[in-house]
Amino acid sequence: MSFTAQILTLYPEMFPGPLGVSLAGRALADGKWSCDPIHIRDFAADRHRTVDDTPAGGGAGMVLRADIVAQAVDHALDKRPDLPVLAMTPRGKPITQGRVRELAAGPGATILCGRFEGFDERIFDARPIEQVSMGDIILSGGEMAALLLLDACVRLLPGVMGAASSGVEESFETGLLEYPHYTRPVEWEGRAIPQVLRSGDHAKIAAWRKQQAEADTRLRRPDLWERHIGVRDQSPSGAQQKTKD
Repeated sequence: MSFTAQILTLYPEMFPGPLGVSLAGRALADGKWSCDPIHIRDFAADRHRTVDDTPAGGGAGMVLRADIVAQAVDHALDKRPDLPVLAMTPRGKPITQGRVRELAAGPGATILCGRFEGFDERIFDARPIEQVSMGDIILSGGEMAALLLLDACVRLLPGVMGAASSGVEESFETGLLEYPHYTRPVEWEGRAIPQVLRSGDHAKIAAWRKQQAEADTRLRRPDLWERHIGVRDQSPSGAQQKTKD
């Protein structure tokens, strides 16, 4: 069974968008995954197809109504009750590569895209929806976030990437940033490829790459480094060990 993406959105024309080209596009054409946009306005009851209203308590912007969104979510669940429902929102839990791998290994996902000031909070109390954030940024809507999430999932599907190892030796897969890469020419603008990468000594190359990954993570992403050394120095019982790093 292929990976199915149901997208609840006010802009169904945005899908598959960039996912219709390159690796994801070829995988879509080959049936490795499917894209099913669902228009939230189709569940509005009035002639203006209204899906939002002013915030309770006052304030700028508009809020997506829980009753309308719930009907759209219920429709998606009726079609594919086996798919987890994820809402794209900056108030959600930051996505991780581990969670992406879990999703890619499953039957797919129903993705709920927010707009305006976001969702009426009651939708999350009333329906089984996982709130997900793609980073500490604010977008115009959840569609771009959904495209990011789907791209991250689709590339991990069997047969999508040319080399299976391409999805393993990457940033975040081991809790670290990926090591730096080089290619020909050997020298460019007075800068040469590190000698160790030209040595042919696979053990030394592996050690160098590990060292570079750790150094870059420690410098550029101290949050990842703290988590990495925390896992590394944890005893089998779960007790934290002291580190000299």
